[in-house]
Amino acid sequence: MDRELYGREAVLEPSGLAARLIGLTPHAFAGVRYEHGDDPPVTVFTGGRGMGKTALLKQIRNAYRRGTPLALLDCAHVEEPAEHGPGWSPVTGALAELAVQLSPRVLSAKPVEFPRLALGLAAVASISWSQEDDERARRDLQRLGPVLSTVDESRGAASTWVGKVLAKLAATVADGAAPLAGLLAEATAETLLEDVFGRYQRRSEGWYGDYRSAGGNGKLGLRQIAVDFSQGGGRRADAEGFLVGALVEDLRRAYVGLTRLGTRRGRPVILLDNAHLPLGRRLVEPVLRDRAGGRRDQVVVIASSRDRDHEGLRRAARLRLPEVAHRAPCPRGTDVTSGVLAVELTPLSAAQTRSLFDRHDPAGRTPPELPGGVLRLTGGRPLGVALLAQVVGGTPERDRGALTPGALLDLAVEVREDSPAVPVAETLLDLLLPALRPEEAAALTVLAAAHDEESARALARTRLRAASVEGDVALRLRDALRADGWAAGTARPDGAEAAGAGGRAGAAPSYFVTDPLLRVLLLHRLRFHDGDAPAYAAWRAVHETLLAHYGPRPAPYRLRQELALGRTDGAVTALRETFAGPDVNGWLDRLLFVTSAPFPRDPHRFGDDPRRAVALGRDPGAVGELAGLDEGTTALHQSVRRLLHAVWLLTDPLALPDDDVVARMAHELRELSGRHLTGSLPLWDAATHWPRDIRAWRAPSSPPGSQDGA
Repeated sequence: MDRELYGREAVLEPSGLAARLIGLTPHAFAGVRYEHGDDPPVTVFTGGRGMGKTALLKQIRNAYRRGTPLALLDCAHVEEPAEHGPGWSPVTGALAELAVQLSPRVLSAKPVEFPRLALGLAAVASISWSQEDDERARRDLQRLGPVLSTVDESRGAASTWVGKVLAKLAATVADGAAPLAGLLAEATAETLLEDVFGRYQRRSEGWYGDYRSAGGNGKLGLRQIAVDFSQGGGRRADAEGFLVGALVEDLRRAYVGLTRLGTRRGRPVILLDNAHLPLGRRLVEPVLRDRAGGRRDQVVVIASSRDRDHEGLRRAARLRLPEVAHRAPCPRGTDVTSGVLAVELTPLSAAQTRSLFDRHDPAGRTPPELPGGVLRLTGGRPLGVALLAQVVGGTPERDRGALTPGALLDLAVEVREDSPAVPVAETLLDLLLPALRPEEAAALTVLAAAHDEESARALARTRLRAASVEGDVALRLRDALRADGWAAGTARPDGAEAAGAGGRAGAAPSYFVTDPLLRVLLLHRLRFHDGDAPAYAAWRAVHETLLAHYGPRPAPYRLRQELALGRTDGAVTALRETFAGPDVNGWLDRLLFVTSAPFPRDPHRFGDDPRRAVALGRDPGAVGELAGLDEGTTALHQSVRRLLHAVWLLTDPLALPDDDVVARMAHELRELSGRHLTGSLPLWDAATHWPRDIRAWRAPSSPPGSQDGA
């Protein structure tokens, strides 16, 4: 999605949020007035998996990387060096990577130098060196080379200074005893100042005079920062925070030094992906604290977070993506986190989805409802919409007219030109759940059929005994989903507890896996992963287990499981027998609840859905089920049967709306309205409002005409 923005114009237009923060237009690098003056907020894009946070950060990088110093760091993937000493941490590794990315020349400006950061990283790297293990010291020193090369490329890349540091190391600990971190840090810094730093760069040592207990003496500050780093805990956090400040100060000096005044345009940019992780917080919080304390810098920090309720965003100014297109106010309060602007990424719109499909199917061979169906299935996640649109482009034109969202999941797609095609559903699922281990993914595939924690634990005890005898694997996976930004394990809605015993169920069932797209993909894997059609052994075993869990009574939860197994007679009979009751809204809710069951479809099926023939009255069903019924009851039974199949088809996220079926649904509801002795109004309202809901890609409202289903 790099060539077109699809809803991200608010950030990347010439007058968008990024331009107003950085002071430059994307690509052309024309000057733009800063919106926030000398106090830019830390901007955090929030949204779940697949909402395009990473893609947006990469677009910002591509738009600005030649115009201003810029670095992009994924806080989930900071590579840990092999055989590193205790002087390395994710924070120091991240700071070194940021400095290397920020240093190259851009436009007509000189490369950015990082002498303060280089000194600090060298000091903390030395904390465990000893004469007996000078090889580890050599490795740690050589890893500093790229950062030191930002100070002086020729001297930093040379190895002579490494030998001199090792010589001082030997002199400092000649007796082979355990080293004193502070003394080694000072000896290392002295060598760097003498052999790598130039005359003006040596003044950067004074920065560490402001460190705790340094009293204005830079050498003492470097000693103390190494000692604190070696102690771990809160002391290490203080040391790491000061090193973050060193990076920011080096960037600031690059913009305000006397010899550089006026030579740089715009501001430097640090992009932090997955900043909700602990590393992201350790990198961002020192910047926020310094700014809250009145220190000003030129750095634009733009981050992403899957957790919109993260503690680090507690007092953030919150706006939705379209709202920041022209103005993004972020008033600073007394709380440190008030310096954060949290921008919630919004789903793609219907028009943006249609535009994506038109790009891959310019001749318009697909059904006109397909983009809307994909939008409903994916919830507007750019990742899902873009991938499924790409699948359309790879489908032969002769087959595109029969495509449905479910059919797209059954196909394969070439994600990369140099790789073979891969299954669409599996690829999308792997992209949405990259952190799960294979055994966890296999267990979650089983648990996706569960409604709640209780039924999930019942499934785990029966189907996943090897993983957890007591079913605790369900709770572990619930916590793993929540940690990854997916809501999971919600309790049943009010009244639904009774539904399992025959009471009224709400129209919207609760689920163990609450996200609709994630649940659909997991159920797709459950049905098709084994490739054992037409037996579908895993699918049948899981749903039979849930059927037994809910007992023999024809309650809504049991009837829903029967539909998932392809058995509709029980649901039709139960709905017919309870139709005459006084609670018509409750009857409609039970209809919606039961028909929320996943349809046990076959893979690679093109053409009409088998439910369509039943809904339109073309398949009257088995004669045996009507034996012994009088004419009026038979007519009611068949009407309920047609209605159930119509609603089941029209609310299926893997199917497409069918005008004939919509019309038949409305007809059946009106017919039933005339049959009911006292509750005709809700049925009549459903006949009016449910077709509108379906055509607007909403769940049928409950009660009919309310906004509950929107």
